[in-house]
Amino acid sequence: MNTYSTREAAKKLGITGVALGRYIQTGKICPPAHTIKAGNRTSHAWTDAEIENVRKLLPKIANGRKTRYQKQKAQPKSPAPRKPKKK
Repeated sequence: MNTYSTREAAKKLGITGVALGRYIQTGKICPPAHTIKAGNRTSHAWTDAEIENVRKLLPKIANGRKTRYQKQKAQPKSPAPRKPKKK
């Protein structure tokens, strides 16, 4: 059973280690059961199965980005009304 650090797991997922750590901190992703504390730091040990579970969750998180405006469906544009020219 291979275990990976958070940075290695993030690399396998195609995101940065900071992003994965932020998702864990905000509760969007549950951290793995294997937590290693070394002094003031906490590390997580990820297995292949846990990485695949997170891979399935990533599209639902929408990369964790908060957008100011929601994307709306494009509405067809109608030409602006013009005034008739004077002769």
